[in-house]
Amino acid sequence: MLTTKRYEYMLFDSIEIHPLISNHRPLKPDKVSHLERDILKNGLLEPLIVWERTNGEYYMVGGFHRLAAIKAIREKHAGYFDRMDVRLVSGELDEMRALNLKLNVDRLDAKITEYFEPVLYLNNANWNKERIANFLDKSVTWIEEIIRFVPGMDSRLRKLLEEGKVSWNKAKSICRQILSAPPDKEKELADKLIEAVSKNEGCMRPKKRLLSPQKAIKRLTKQFEKDPKTCFTVDLQGLLSLFVVLSGKDSSESHIERVRKTFPGLID
Repeated sequence: MLTTKRYEYMLFDSIEIHPLISNHRPLKPDKVSHLERDILKNGLLEPLIVWERTNGEYYMVGGFHRLAAIKAIREKHAGYFDRMDVRLVSGELDEMRALNLKLNVDRLDAKITEYFEPVLYLNNANWNKERIANFLDKSVTWIEEIIRFVPGMDSRLRKLLEEGKVSWNKAKSICRQILSAPPDKEKELADKLIEAVSKNEGCMRPKKRLLSPQKAIKRLTKQFEKDPKTCFTVDLQGLLSLFVVLSGKDSSESHIERVRKTFPGLID
């Protein structure tokens, strides 16, 4: 069972990388550089997540960008961060891999395609759908649809979905039609439907996000560097509007204007 055992101040060199647990996506050099500067200035504000497999055996689970930033700091400053704040967790290997995957998709801007690997991995690890849904904070129906449609999804359709050129609902509709086709007509129908959405016949053009989490961080960082004492007065309605705008979903003018008023300078 996955549990948090304790928080600890641990030696940097005692933490290893497990061959089956890694960062879900390639490390971003610009993010590592930003974290290096931030950690050097403010310290490690968020502890790394480490798996205590046995006494004296520790493996990284979450915080790979922060770990890379600390490693870069140590290469330039001898003796810095010999010890780090960590959250020690325990559990089986499949639970650690699941937690690692969950941490990588627990973001406001995560695409549905980023959930495919965690859901299918947990399903193959014999987690029932209710347990997967609870772990990822999703509905059982949502999990069932991924398990049903993704394994056999045409690679061309998946690419369109990843690029935001077709919606998940449209992708599911295409998958249903292909699955319902006679065996000797599946490829012909798939070619026809995918060609249609590729030509924008019912294709959803990707919308430019008004405010992404990354852009918000950059603008708030610049504002902090300019005036560290800047304060915002935020009520629940203002906070809700900020999350709606950051989510990238359709935002009404009232949400946008409320964010502009509550957080001056955050939106052009």
